Amino acid sequence: MWEKGSQPKRKLDNDVNEEIMKIEGFLEEKEAKILLYRFLRSNVSYAAKLLMGVDLFPFQHMAIKGMMLSDYYLGIWARGLSKSFSTGVFASLDAMLNQGICIGIISKSFRQSKMIFNKIEEIAADPKAGLFDQCITDRRKSNDQWTLHIGKSQIIALPLGDGEKLRGFRFHRIIVDELLLMPEKILNEVVIPFLGVVQNPTQRKKIREVEDMMIKVGKLKEEDRTIFENNKLIGLSSASYKFEYLYKIYTDYERLILNQPKDDKAYRIITHLAYDMAPEDLYDKNLLSHAKNTMSHAQFEREFGAVFTDDSSGYFKIKKMAECTIPDGEGQSVEIIGSPRDEYILSVDPSWSESDSSDDFAMQLIKVNKEDGTGILVHSYAMSGTNLKKHIAYLLYVLENFDIVAIVMDYNGGVQFMSSVNESAVFQDKGIKINSFEGVEFNDPLIYIEDLKEARNQYNKKNHRICYLRKPSSTWIREANESLQAAFDHKRIMFAGMALNTDYKRQISTKLDISKLVFCDETMFGEKQENAARLIDFLEIQKENIEAAKTQCALIEVSTSPQGNQSFDLPSILKKQSGRNKARKDSYSALLLGNWMMNIYCDMMKINPDDDGGGFEPLFIK
Repeated sequence: MWEKGSQPKRKLDNDVNEEIMKIEGFLEEKEAKILLYRFLRSNVSYAAKLLMGVDLFPFQHMAIKGMMLSDYYLGIWARGLSKSFSTGVFASLDAMLNQGICIGIISKSFRQSKMIFNKIEEIAADPKAGLFDQCITDRRKSNDQWTLHIGKSQIIALPLGDGEKLRGFRFHRIIVDELLLMPEKILNEVVIPFLGVVQNPTQRKKIREVEDMMIKVGKLKEEDRTIFENNKLIGLSSASYKFEYLYKIYTDYERLILNQPKDDKAYRIITHLAYDMAPEDLYDKNLLSHAKNTMSHAQFEREFGAVFTDDSSGYFKIKKMAECTIPDGEGQSVEIIGSPRDEYILSVDPSWSESDSSDDFAMQLIKVNKEDGTGILVHSYAMSGTNLKKHIAYLLYVLENFDIVAIVMDYNGGVQFMSSVNESAVFQDKGIKINSFEGVEFNDPLIYIEDLKEARNQYNKKNHRICYLRKPSSTWIREANESLQAAFDHKRIMFAGMALNTDYKRQISTKLDISKLVFCDETMFGEKQENAARLIDFLEIQKENIEAAKTQCALIEVSTSPQGNQSFDLPSILKKQSGRNKARKDSYSALLLGNWMMNIYCDMMKINPDDDGGGFEPLFIK
């Protein structure tokens, strides 16, 4: 469906086609060059084919032309609909045909920004793109900036986190990939101000002055003034929940397109593209069928149908978790190195398989405030298909860089993992042995205080007797889930925001050596990285992992057996998934353990191990 809106019509130069058709005879070289430029600028598909060897689908042609026409472009596209490729083609054509512009590519992570950059390089490397490749005059890749020079134009990919670095640029085009995950504050205070500086301001002033004189003497009409091209903001994303900021941007754009105020001269375009409008050759039908059969209906609608949906239908509401998320840049951010003044609780849900399709080996790190019994999830690890040595190395990194005051592990797998950790060469070389509490069950509410006192007597941080191996009984599972739900309701568990500005700078400039640490799929980098570059990715992926934990919580459904036992699990349709990208719940499980252990630790620290426990009255049993 196409909605025209109330905006004045704008075109690139469509008259040039008719103009060329009327030309007869010989053209001077200069005139032919100008006509060719105008023709290529107006005919996007032909330009892409001639210069880059790329055949565009009709929807890609419309989208790229929309990006060229508009001042503000919003693309809500289904997953797999070639967002990165289409945007790469636009950036390349724009840089070639509008010499002297500077195009900035930013996203939720530097890796995502580099994906569009890589698409451009892949196109240029094709033998069919010989003309485009000749236009590229320089390539530069540093740890925190990738730059491609196309004649006098530049395409620059940057990490979002370093707000100060971003403020040092002035772009004529800004491409924001994964707009859904762009912090509202950064978008309004950092990204949009980039567009305040126009291209060739001195030349514009001179043209205006000449036109003023011509209008004054009657040689030019006001409506015939030169229309200068504005700077552009191009946002791309899949659909979101309706309570998220992206939906507000979408509705604002829609309102301004359909009912544009007289004093608003900006030109906006929305392309809203679902999977079912894509050409048959673009989608793998088996993949699409698999997604339909394995995703929840709401998830499929967002990811492939490009539909904005309401709150999640699971036991844990995504809206509640969004309310428990600290706004980016406005408080506690994710951490890759802990503060020596703070205490942290580590929760571990082990997995022994080294298959890519196995469960994740998950760890969650909660910064705890034992005075008020609250915590903030600041660090998250989730890896499948990785060997035990890598998990042990990651655990050692956590212990050495955070003040861990308590550890909780799932008993099923935790006993063997703790034994393997203590027997490993790296832990023995460091003289570290993790010890667990013995004989304390925390199963009977009537003897909760006695259990706390026994645990407090055994607790010894110096010899690392700080670990509890939690046996997951059906009663405990129900109570732990109810406790986590209550923690979201009352904001006792919060989620850290993205590391920005000073938090970002401080952490990526640390001396932390992570050159041998495995924290994500290494193939996504495409090339060997220096430690400084890995630190940027390591910090950015923490926010992604925390968001993934929230997503897993939102998928959890509760069911009751005929015997009255409650089960908290993924929907049955998702449990049937297999393969590397299957739905998982291990980060949720680790968070469940961490929240439970935070409550135990905070209550335990109120116990005086020397008294009889009679004076201790917990406010509530969480």
